[in-house]
Amino acid sequence: MSLNFRCAQRFGNLVPMNTPVSENLQRVRQQIELAAVSAGRVAEAVKLLAVSKTMPAQAVREAYAAGQIAFGENYIQEGVDKMAELADLPLEWHCIGPIQSNKTKLVAENFAWVHSLDRLKIAERLSAQRPAHLPPLQVCLQVNVDGGANKSGVSPHDLLALAQAVAKLPQMKLRGLMTIPEPAENEAATRAVHHQAKELFDSLNAVGLNLDTLSMGMTADLGVAIAEGSTCVRVGTAIFGSRH
Repeated sequence: MSLNFRCAQRFGNLVPMNTPVSENLQRVRQQIELAAVSAGRVAEAVKLLAVSKTMPAQAVREAYAAGQIAFGENYIQEGVDKMAELADLPLEWHCIGPIQSNKTKLVAENFAWVHSLDRLKIAERLSAQRPAHLPPLQVCLQVNVDGGANKSGVSPHDLLALAQAVAKLPQMKLRGLMTIPEPAENEAATRAVHHQAKELFDSLNAVGLNLDTLSMGMTADLGVAIAEGSTCVRVGTAIFGSRH
């Protein structure tokens, strides 16, 4: 069993209860550095996105005090409410959950990033509703790499057409891909899915899309994801503990 998979297993089993958020963050950052060095990469090449869904604003404040800036929210209204409560802090908010048509305006007006874009209709609404005074919305396309029946995401077959269409929209900047693969039983299976995502990412760059973000890897599989080229890992449980 490789170092990266052992690291992933440790984080998959780690559910901090009373440990301060600052200590958990330090532990996660050390894990990212270890995984990056093991893969011949530098830790700075991997961004940490703290997944704060269902967590109180105070937990986000504690993470910010420990140096964390970027936070991911799955539930749009909850995220917007949290932003209002934390408006005094210079935070970077990422939408990482599914987006319905009736929520696009909230996302366009409040979030800096979207990781979960998988339909052109939603992309067009986000583009049209992004306020002109804000920077372009930074977006990743969610791709259903392993074909999980219950997963959102564009199919690999339809990915190129969607990417090319999204890249042309105003007030929007296509940055890369996001994946949420089904849990795998062993390192080889986990690595294979992440490797396929990296190949899709590289194929889009090969046709001139100039992507720089591969949002891949969570608490349980961040080591293997980093080894396969992830540039952004989304970690919640290992930072904030079990979700409410």
